[in-house]
Amino acid sequence: MRSCEPYKVRAATEHKAPASRRTPKLLALVLFAFVPTALAASAGNEFMMTPPAGISADIWSYFIPRDNPLSTAKVELGRELFFDPRLSANASVSCSTCHDPRFGFADGKKVAIGINGRQGSRNTPTVLNAMFNSTLFWDGRAETLEAQALEPLVNPDEMGNSSHDEVVRRVSAIPQYEEKFQTVFGGGVTAASLGKAIAAYERTLVSANSPYDRFVAGDRKALSDAAQRGLTLFRTKGRCTVCHNLSASFPFFTDGNYRNTGVAGNFSGFEQLAQRATALSGEPSDAEIRDLNQQKGKFELGRFLVTRNALDIGSYRTPMLRNVELTAPYFHDGSAATLADVLNYYSRGGNENTIRDWELQAVNLTEREQQDLIEFLKSLTSDDARAAASKH
Repeated sequence: MRSCEPYKVRAATEHKAPASRRTPKLLALVLFAFVPTALAASAGNEFMMTPPAGISADIWSYFIPRDNPLSTAKVELGRELFFDPRLSANASVSCSTCHDPRFGFADGKKVAIGINGRQGSRNTPTVLNAMFNSTLFWDGRAETLEAQALEPLVNPDEMGNSSHDEVVRRVSAIPQYEEKFQTVFGGGVTAASLGKAIAAYERTLVSANSPYDRFVAGDRKALSDAAQRGLTLFRTKGRCTVCHNLSASFPFFTDGNYRNTGVAGNFSGFEQLAQRATALSGEPSDAEIRDLNQQKGKFELGRFLVTRNALDIGSYRTPMLRNVELTAPYFHDGSAATLADVLNYYSRGGNENTIRDWELQAVNLTEREQQDLIEFLKSLTSDDARAAASKH
């Protein structure tokens, strides 16, 4: 449950904690650029943070849960775990393998690649500003960052551990971690404390301070003429705000909903798969679920796999747009290689299917209009994210 009481937010002098010995040197240099915080050790181990321009302290503090308050030591522990490949079964994959600061905390691949080169089923979303999502993953199957952090550990296509207990035993055997968990949580390593530590670090990955934010704050020169034309199109002819809301109180360019925009139709057997799923909506039997799980392309069913509601077939969470320039390729299946591909897709109205979102309509943007929209989308890239991306 989220706290309705604001978390303490202060300015403080900058302090960079030492990088884990397992963190590559370049990443150690880059990752702090994404923490728009001022961290300072204090007698009470108090965590102090000033969110970047464009995100209010109130909205950030609202999303800090009561059962996982932040401390400097906890955030640093989570950072070390995030970049440590020893969390995977063969010490080859860390959280940062798929959520790399040099790719806007995504990975630049069509779909995720995990342990032993195993290929996942969906494109890797960024974890920048992920703390503001009401649910996590493309299909919303995790309700908290803590739950999201634990799932890849035991996914055979990601970090490949047989159980969370296996991870706990391995991490507990590393003296530096055993000591730090005792300090931070008052006990040994557990799956719950692993999730809390990683989630604490991810709640510092807050990104704004972009040209768009400076424009909204009154700097009319912050956006080029093309980007300003793109902003107008975003609000009007392009109909982008139907899904990607413009809101000062929640400035992340998403409605947080799940929508079938036709992308699942890239799978040639989607219509047949959707018909089968519709027949099983509601409360299917265990045998029916097992049968559905054997179907090729089942992951194209999207949110339906979580809710079993036929209205959710082929639906995926509307992604945030901040730093979207850096997180190609796009869509849940990585099928759009560039922003130009994305705009071309939506300009023509997307793929037809019988259960596609009714609000999706062709908008027939000209080539220049699409380019103007791209310039606007680029204006949503934070200065820190762009600087880090330039280092890869």
